[in-house]
Amino acid sequence: MKLSTTSRAAVLSTALAGTLALTACGAANEGSGGGGSTTSSTGGATELSGALDGAGASSQQAAMQGWTAGYSGVQPGVTVNYDPVGSGGGREQFVSGGVDFAGSDAALDEEELTAAAERCGGGEVFELPNYISPIAVVYNLEGVDELNLSPQVIAGIFNQQITDWNDPAIAADNPGVTLPDLAITPVNRSDESGTTENFTEYLAAAAGEAWPHEPDGNWPVAGGEAAQGTSGVISAVSGGNGTIGYADESQAGELGVANVGVGEEFVAPTPEAAAAVVENSERVQGRGQYDVAIELARDTTESGSYPIVLVSYHIGCITYDDAEKAGLVADFMGYVISEEGQQAAAEAAGSAPISDALRQQAQTAVDAITAG
Repeated sequence: MKLSTTSRAAVLSTALAGTLALTACGAANEGSGGGGSTTSSTGGATELSGALDGAGASSQQAAMQGWTAGYSGVQPGVTVNYDPVGSGGGREQFVSGGVDFAGSDAALDEEELTAAAERCGGGEVFELPNYISPIAVVYNLEGVDELNLSPQVIAGIFNQQITDWNDPAIAADNPGVTLPDLAITPVNRSDESGTTENFTEYLAAAAGEAWPHEPDGNWPVAGGEAAQGTSGVISAVSGGNGTIGYADESQAGELGVANVGVGEEFVAPTPEAAAAVVENSERVQGRGQYDVAIELARDTTESGSYPIVLVSYHIGCITYDDAEKAGLVADFMGYVISEEGQQAAAEAAGSAPISDALRQQAQTAVDAITAG
């Protein structure tokens, strides 16, 4: 089912708004339930009005600007507000009923899934992987414009076992590169973060004994420098020489971005390389029919794949108490997963558009959103 209109295509080049509280609108949903109607993907039949509130992953911030800017050109009756408080905060606010949907760089765990189902009146929860982007290992090191790092070396740096930039392990990954005799300052997230969970999942899967910690949204290593949110990490790394951190690649700006060891090669964090990993990963088993959580192949050795990938989800209810709210959620999510919506995010954030297969799975969930 194609999610497009001429008017949507025309607004994708609109200048992105500087705020995420944008007047927005979308394809119409007919019928009392909202998302289950066929007009959710064709648009233009009925003007919608109201407000949607979301909160969560700061990694989605640039993409959300692209989505809301594009969405605002269809019908000017809906306001979409998104607070980039971090994945953990977004999940908490959604479970407590404080927002209509959450953005999260990690799928709900079993305890959260149970609580979310209760928040949704005992009904099903959707988790849609609507944003795919590489997590970059960002660094600020004067005189070093390109840097290769194997998984074990990345783990050693962030576990504070490799503490100097001219360490032989780093030099072995970078033959011919002059590395300074300078202390390494690793920067991690201070808040509970889906980006941290994704990053530590990668280290646990790919770095072997060099990373003895379990994957977690809270940073597991004491010491180093901690910063709040994606913007805080970028600011901290930018503010010093010899710093290194991890953040959504779309936010890297002028910082150096390391190539990561995959098999026998070093791979840059491009959208295409991130999408390649997602395409070769399996769906998490034992979840609801509208839950598209993915078990990523973090330890891949496939050429051209970049395994430190962030799949950021939108989380919401299949059944809402209010028919208007159900229609707005379904309509906005319908735009987000559309080819136009994914292109808007790609232009704003450098993300990888979801595949047709993922779009079809997400469309099934969007069509099921209703009021009860």
